[in-house]
Amino acid sequence: MTSQISLQQLLTVCVTWIAMLSIASSQETREELKSRPGPRVNAQPDRVIEIKSSGKLDPTAVGGRLVITASNITIDGGGLTLVGGTGNPKSFTGTAISASGVSHVTLKNINAVGWETGLKIVDGGGWTIENCDFSGNFHDPDFGWGENGRRGGIVLERVRKSTLRKNRANNVWDACVLVDSDENTVEENDFSHTSNTCLKLWHASGNMIRKNVLSHGIRISPGEVHARDSTSVLIESGSNDNQFLENDCTHGGDGIFVRVLNGWCSTGNLFEKNDCSYANNNGFECWARDNLFRGNKANHCSYGFWLGGSDHTRLENNEASFNGLKSGHHNSPHLPGAGHAGIVFMFGPSSHSVARGNTCIGNNGAGIAVIGDLESKGEKWKAFHWIIDGNTLAKNRWGIYMQFADWIEIANNHFHDQIADANNNSVAAIQVEPGVTRLSVDRTQQAKGYPGTLPKVALDGPSSALIGEEVTFQAQIRSILKEPPTVAWDLGDGTLTTSSQVRHAFQKPGFYRVGVNVSNSAGTELAWRDFYVIKPVTELGTEGAAADWSIADFHDRQRSREQTSRAEFVDDASDHLAGKSALRVIIRPYAGFRAALTYPKQRNAEWSLAGKSKLVFWMKVINEDVTGWQGGPFFVLHGTDEQVCYIEPKPGRDLMRQLDYNEGRDGWRRMEIPLAGDTQWQTEGAVPDKLNAITMAFDSWGAPTLRIWIDGLALE
Repeated sequence: MTSQISLQQLLTVCVTWIAMLSIASSQETREELKSRPGPRVNAQPDRVIEIKSSGKLDPTAVGGRLVITASNITIDGGGLTLVGGTGNPKSFTGTAISASGVSHVTLKNINAVGWETGLKIVDGGGWTIENCDFSGNFHDPDFGWGENGRRGGIVLERVRKSTLRKNRANNVWDACVLVDSDENTVEENDFSHTSNTCLKLWHASGNMIRKNVLSHGIRISPGEVHARDSTSVLIESGSNDNQFLENDCTHGGDGIFVRVLNGWCSTGNLFEKNDCSYANNNGFECWARDNLFRGNKANHCSYGFWLGGSDHTRLENNEASFNGLKSGHHNSPHLPGAGHAGIVFMFGPSSHSVARGNTCIGNNGAGIAVIGDLESKGEKWKAFHWIIDGNTLAKNRWGIYMQFADWIEIANNHFHDQIADANNNSVAAIQVEPGVTRLSVDRTQQAKGYPGTLPKVALDGPSSALIGEEVTFQAQIRSILKEPPTVAWDLGDGTLTTSSQVRHAFQKPGFYRVGVNVSNSAGTELAWRDFYVIKPVTELGTEGAAADWSIADFHDRQRSREQTSRAEFVDDASDHLAGKSALRVIIRPYAGFRAALTYPKQRNAEWSLAGKSKLVFWMKVINEDVTGWQGGPFFVLHGTDEQVCYIEPKPGRDLMRQLDYNEGRDGWRRMEIPLAGDTQWQTEGAVPDKLNAITMAFDSWGAPTLRIWIDGLALE
């Protein structure tokens, strides 16, 4: 007797089987540790064993959690396993091994199972951790969406220049977490099979992550779609200039996820030769600017690369094939006809970006998709200043799909896999939807590859200027080919020119995207500059006046009975736009309510508001809270005789999150606040004739350290 089942039923059976395997694998890891050669100790989480000298651990003398209190020592566990609790892994408590404020320690050949966290190090450097196993600790595959603490295998906080080599942490919540930890090496570890992340970076920079097994970072139930933001690798909050080389990040919720929930981008990271295939959602998901993806694999996912909000991005020689197939992962179809893509830039701006030499074959949708803002039909932003060059884009629906995009160069691409000069994408080689402007397609180069060497270009020039001040931009070009290259500039204010050197004066204050293309017979290379134009003003409190500011805690408009927040006000001459310095404010500790910053603190300014209609300033912020800001900013005008006027965004507007340009997330933004309100701002109370002080208030969902730069504060 035979029976037939549908594909959906088969997939459900497979997902259930995978979930059962995950549970079985967790149990297997604990049993494996129990049977591993070497002594075992049933440790007591509330008993502390202090380690303050080098040596091999004696299992008869170890009966609790270990606290390392000395620097410059070597600790050899000799295969010892510290056993904490038993039963449900999400009930485990305590930290098996911990250290705070010690450095240059070697820890090797020790295991820990049944703890909330296997190893935690705080405030240290020069550690070496080798051949240790922290599997079978806190693990919660049933947890829903959101944060559930940093725990599981290894947690490092403010640890520098240390090495983790050939360790294991399987079947835990987070296998390895780096927080405020820089210049570390993490190599040849097995941090696979986790219920949240295999590796998590939070404000962790300059680290080398190489040849690790970071696979199966996923938390999913049978029939579930999105895997609750679980991922093999999670990178957040100013984790910059890291190198991720040759890591196995397959079978995750995502493979590698660069997340920017709070607006603090992680930039300058190199991702090279990592395999992020078979991700439930995206092989790579990145919402941050200025990262390089080279030689990676992202096949058989829902999307190979999802890069919304990723300006200044380069994708070179990656594989992104067979994504979004009905027979595999196909979550969140957003292209027409329930389509997916090998590489997609969507739901977030993208500017000054290059996709070169990538292979995108057999995707259920586009090989490469470049899409601007759909809601406004490109009015808010377009995908801007792109080069799509030398890619193999075959057996997709569309080789390239574009919508609401501007200044796009396409050349040297192959829209076939074996038959020369034939397009075997089922709908079109290049699909141009409405809203695409300044598109250049060199069809003579599409099948013949690179005929020479691409030019190299660097953009020399300033990053800011005053209104009307002439500036010079220079395209520094190196081209091996004999023919002179061609040059095309877009200065961001409507000015287009073709000289290698440009002199120009901007006439309006604000932010401008300056871009240049340099082309020879081999193709085109680009360079760019984020440029700020400043209006000269008489500054109020942001030019050498840091000592005259104050801070107060408020619940909405009511001053708190207790003043918890403290602020450091500094005249910052190293990071500013107007004048010679900006006001830098570091709020630490922060009470979690409205932090009200007032100038002058004596409230005795007596500025006349005759002829003044708006408050203007430049602002840059960093908020460490994972969920970011809670509305605002909020303003109070303090008049004479205690007259007060409140100015706030109208309901539904959050100007700390709603940006005029994507680069404002962690760059400078120019703010104009109408004193009498308008369609976007509301006022309460009459605007005074004379102003004694100005208060600006900021509010976060959490209570992290807040960093705020204010410059060019003025009344106009």
